[in-house]
Amino acid sequence: MSIIKSIRTVEGFTKAEIKEKGSVFNAQAYFMSNSEDCIIKLNEIRKEFYDATHHCYCYKLNTGEIKYSDNGEPSGTAGIRILNAIEHFDLNDIMVVVIRYFGGTKLGVGPLGKAYYESAHNVLENSPIIVKDPYQKISISTNFDKMGHVFRLISTYNGKKIVSDYLENIVKITCLLITNDIPAFQEQIREYSQGDIEVKISAEIIYL
Repeated sequence: MSIIKSIRTVEGFTKAEIKEKGSVFNAQAYFMSNSEDCIIKLNEIRKEFYDATHHCYCYKLNTGEIKYSDNGEPSGTAGIRILNAIEHFDLNDIMVVVIRYFGGTKLGVGPLGKAYYESAHNVLENSPIIVKDPYQKISISTNFDKMGHVFRLISTYNGKKIVSDYLENIVKITCLLITNDIPAFQEQIREYSQGDIEVKISAEIIYL
């Protein structure tokens, strides 16, 4: 089983602003876990800042999906620079939008790219960054005699969101375990149970 890495991301919404030769660069960072939410948020930002000259952005998701836009700025001066800032902090599941109000003085390609990078870097530097670990849902069916041992094992592996369902002859236990701990957990269940504890693992990865 390959190792699934934890992800670094921002805790929530943060904003920061810089000014360069009269232009205002308003950078906003958001935790985002899918492209649909990114598009919805982008549309909201465009409506709220309808009078801005440009709405440049980049989102980078843990799925590997990356999208960015210069939104009318010279090619390579905005979207890719925002991505560079995101990668500097090694972040995923994030969107950064830089809203520019043109101040009347053209910056030139080099200074413009630097302004977008600094805007994104500034907002991320001031954003609370958190680490999310990969979990999977585990469903366990056992008899009452072995129930205590199963709960102790779950506790040993710091299982989360534990739910128990007591039926006539068996107990069904559902919990979340860190993905990389699951093989060791399964092995200890096998050694103890002699085959009469059923374990099912959901394929979905959940980051908490």
